[in-house]
Amino acid sequence: MFSLLEELKKYKPFDKREKKDLNKTLHFLENNSNCYDRSNKIGHITAGAFICDKSGNILLNHHKKSGMWFQFGGHSDGEENSLNVARREVMEEAGITDFMLGKDSIFDVAVMKIPYSAKKNEPEHWHYDINFLFIVDNHNYEISNESVEIKWVTINEALSLVDKRDAGMIRMIDKYKSFLEKF
Repeated sequence: MFSLLEELKKYKPFDKREKKDLNKTLHFLENNSNCYDRSNKIGHITAGAFICDKSGNILLNHHKKSGMWFQFGGHSDGEENSLNVARREVMEEAGITDFMLGKDSIFDVAVMKIPYSAKKNEPEHWHYDINFLFIVDNHNYEISNESVEIKWVTINEALSLVDKRDAGMIRMIDKYKSFLEKF
C-alpha cells in the first residue's frame, strides 16, 4: 500500500529547491491533521502527473483557472494515496486510462503558495504537490472543462510555454530529459 510519508522519507530530491520543498512537505505531514483535505486552511496535499512518451514529447495542460501551462493534477479530496489521486486526475482532465508509471514512485515534490481567492472565499494557503511520471504509448486524449487547451509538445516547446517562474515544471522537464537519456 502506498504511504506518502514513507515514500517521501525515501525520496531523493533533484536539487536544493526540491530538497527544501521535500522538507516542508514532510514537516506539514508530520505536524498537521487532515493534510489531504481542503478544510485544512494552512494547506493540503495535491497530486499530479507529468505525462510524456518515450520520444521526447510532453502532454501539457493549459489550465483554465490559472491561465498557465503545466502538468495534470488536483486536490486529494480526502484520498491519502497520492498515486491514486494522480491517476484520477489524468482520467478526469485528459481522459487517459492507458499509461505506465515511468518511475517506481514519486517523480517530483513542489510546494506552492496559493493566493487568497475572494471568489472561493479561500485564504492564502499552500499546495504540497506530489507528482508522478506517467508514460503513454499513444497521443490520444480528451479535453475537460478544466482546460483551455491540451497539447503534445517537444521539450523545447514545453520550456517556451511554461511560466519561467514555475521552478517545479522546469525541474520536471529537466528530470524528463535525464529520464530519456537512460532509455
